[in-house]
Amino acid sequence: MNQEKRILLSVDVEEFDIPEEFGRQVPLQEKLEISRKGLQTTLDLFDQYNVRATFFITAYWAQHYPELIRQVAAKHEIASHAYYHSSFSDADLEGSRLALQEISGQQVRGFRMPRLRKVNMKALKDAGYLYDASLNPTWLPGRYNNRHLPRTMFRDDNMWIIPSSVSPLIRYPVFWLSVKNAPLWITRHFSKTILRKDPYLSFYFHPWELVDIRGYALPSYISRVSGARMEQKMDGFLRFLQQQGRFCAHIDML
Repeated sequence: MNQEKRILLSVDVEEFDIPEEFGRQVPLQEKLEISRKGLQTTLDLFDQYNVRATFFITAYWAQHYPELIRQVAAKHEIASHAYYHSSFSDADLEGSRLALQEISGQQVRGFRMPRLRKVNMKALKDAGYLYDASLNPTWLPGRYNNRHLPRTMFRDDNMWIIPSSVSPLIRYPVFWLSVKNAPLWITRHFSKTILRKDPYLSFYFHPWELVDIRGYALPSYISRVSGARMEQKMDGFLRFLQQQGRFCAHIDML
């Protein structure tokens, strides 16, 4: 294992509202519970490989599971994923940070915007954050085109930006959708390519991916590999990553 390389795993913990993007409503308690179930599986996997990670959590979700949040905070970094996953205002920046701090007993210094939307850096700084992890510096059709932005950590308006990892040159993204849909050997190949060039690899996913969500009329690229199949894939990826560097939280990079 290369002790110099760092592996930044992060988990976006939120209300399971992705079916609503495709016109299907899900009852609130079900949205919360699917993420809770997946989070338990995530924590079991992380314990197996002695992972330290960053959990970007909506304050609204955290308020429903305070004891579980404190369990996560005992080993991992707690960061903000805004107040709600489906709606946002700048006032949510400070509100979510303070709510998560109160629940977790941990200082909250990191932020990731739901659906990786653009963030007002001045508002983020004014709300007490030190870094933003909302940037995926690749092209995702219909979502964003950030191929012109830096691939690795940089400063913007006195804020640290910690992008998700993409490969040099072609900017192949190693993130939840690519890991889910590509064979593991492709994910391993591009992860090695990134780590040959960069001092760290940053990868994120969602707990609800570790729950069988095939019954929610989602596109197959989201639901086909879910539940036990995604858990098996993540197990293989974590086993590989364990050999590539040291697991650490985003805050450990500052």
